[in-house]
Amino acid sequence: MSTAPDLVIDVTGVTKKFGDKTVVNAIDLQVRRGEIYGFLGPNGSGKTTFIRMLCGLLTPDAGAGTCLGLDVRTQQAAIKLQVGYMTQRFSYYEDLTIRENLDFVARIYGVPGRRAAVERSLERLGLQHRSHQLAGQLSGGWKQRLALAACLIHQPRLLLLDEPTAGVDPKARRDFWEEIHRLAADGLTVLITTHYMDEAERCHRLAYLAYGNLLARGTVADVVAAARLNTWVATGPGLRALADALRGRPGVEQVVPFGNSLHVSGRDAALLDRAVAERRAPEHEWRRIEAGLEHVFISLMESAEDNFT
Repeated sequence: MSTAPDLVIDVTGVTKKFGDKTVVNAIDLQVRRGEIYGFLGPNGSGKTTFIRMLCGLLTPDAGAGTCLGLDVRTQQAAIKLQVGYMTQRFSYYEDLTIRENLDFVARIYGVPGRRAAVERSLERLGLQHRSHQLAGQLSGGWKQRLALAACLIHQPRLLLLDEPTAGVDPKARRDFWEEIHRLAADGLTVLITTHYMDEAERCHRLAYLAYGNLLARGTVADVVAAARLNTWVATGPGLRALADALRGRPGVEQVVPFGNSLHVSGRDAALLDRAVAERRAPEHEWRRIEAGLEHVFISLMESAEDNFT
């Protein structure tokens, strides 16, 4: 099966069903070498299932394509050897030290020069001074570093990261993303799922999945522009009452508190402007803003049909 030389992931029509439920529905996705591709969507949207099909842990029920130039249906064993997969939950041995965990993973992959490879991993992720600490004693951020080091020890060509920053502090998240961008600059391709909008904005391109269906994709600017969402911001007293009055009005699709302000959004600009005009009062200040990624994703999620209902 041929594919463009710079495409690390190139699949079309990928589908997976569990019983009578279609969890991933005919998804096309192309990811280039050295790209950080964000995969977003609500819980239960099929993101993890899709990733598992890419790395050879699940076989698609329909569709075709390649991952790292290898067929996702027939060459799964070969794909696994070239992919680093970081799961949502910490999956290493808590009664082993950091060094022992890395050595164990290196043995599984048959990494040549195993001891040197472990030392390089410890150094790259800043784990040397904790190398003899038990994994079970680590904080969330240090467990994350260990998991990333283990994913990289066999020098994969593709990283699949499934909500890797869930439950870690802001500094650990920032350090993690700095490392991801360094890896991508060196040519490593990264597909990452996240619920954090600030992390989504760090990706080169995005795809938004809801209930198995791909609803949007492209750069952040592409996704926001395609949504054609209009947004007003109100500030002043009594915002809760104002929100109650606006919800359900023609043209109003979202009414969301943001700190000391209220964001009101909708796709039909004329209807939205009319709804805002009808609720204007001297105590409130109104201004237009550009819709952000969070507005767009809330809108996409609310418009998507839940396939488990």
